Amino acid sequence: MGTSRRMVLAALAGGALAGCGAPGRTTGAPRQSTTPTTPVTPTTPVTPAARKQAPLPSGAYSTEPSRSSSPPPAVTRAEIVTEYGHAVPRTWGFDAPGVLHRLPTGHRGIALTFDACGGRGGSGYDRALIDFLRKREIPATLFLNSRWIDANPAVFRNLAGEPLFEIANHGTRHLPLSVTGRSAYGIPGTRSAAEVYDEIAGNRAKLTRLLGTPPRFFRSGTAYCDDVAARIVTALGERFAGFSVNGDAGATFSPEQVRATVGSAPAGSVVICHMNHPEGGTAQGITAAVPRLLAAGHTFTRLSDAVH
Repeated sequence: MGTSRRMVLAALAGGALAGCGAPGRTTGAPRQSTTPTTPVTPTTPVTPAARKQAPLPSGAYSTEPSRSSSPPPAVTRAEIVTEYGHAVPRTWGFDAPGVLHRLPTGHRGIALTFDACGGRGGSGYDRALIDFLRKREIPATLFLNSRWIDANPAVFRNLAGEPLFEIANHGTRHLPLSVTGRSAYGIPGTRSAAEVYDEIAGNRAKLTRLLGTPPRFFRSGTAYCDDVAARIVTALGERFAGFSVNGDAGATFSPEQVRATVGSAPAGSVVICHMNHPEGGTAQGITAAVPRLLAAGHTFTRLSDAVH
């Protein structure tokens, strides 16, 4: 078992990845044993390759909504249902084929990613965390849920206007991504290929309208998905971003736990933390971990600047 996987398992022992309450709940994600199944390499996905979108260039984002109509998804909802509606998933967890867990081989940077989950109990804003990243000029990828954007429109505009940060898709309702309704940490997942489409495409359309360009990366609520749902993410022109280091266990870690976990991240890591729980230990832990990593010679990168 590699160092990064040990970090993931150790983090999971301390808390969940949900980062906010389940839909309709006001409490944090319950601690629940949810062991991913061992992945099985699927057959070649039936994806309309001719309609896939090319990777988008990185860069600053506009703070003004696009005046032109949003570009259509790579495929339509009906096409997704036709191609994946009867597909039977063979994996469930963090390791579906095609999920990005680490930066490309040879990349020496570390990608800090922060989820903002939205909904009751999950629409806070960790200003201290973001202010620290700004002060130290640490780039990061921010996975924003549609509900969090609605609850924080002014904050969203400020974040979207900063080249330091990349905005990514964290779903419409913050659901685990399943075609059969599987749940993670007590949060029911999407129940069909059509609902998978809605979970991805709803927030994708919002981000495209607000940013003027579609997001390149998607992460589901809880980061769980099955292999069929992961193929639908690809078909819609995005890359499912997982993680190799669970930095704050759904914003349940203490500052010292965050410092120890993130501060030990090796080069090439994709670190997952949360930016929607200012009452948690994430900001203090990141503030302590980042100088330690910089002193050790590490650098930081947005996902789009490392994954082409």
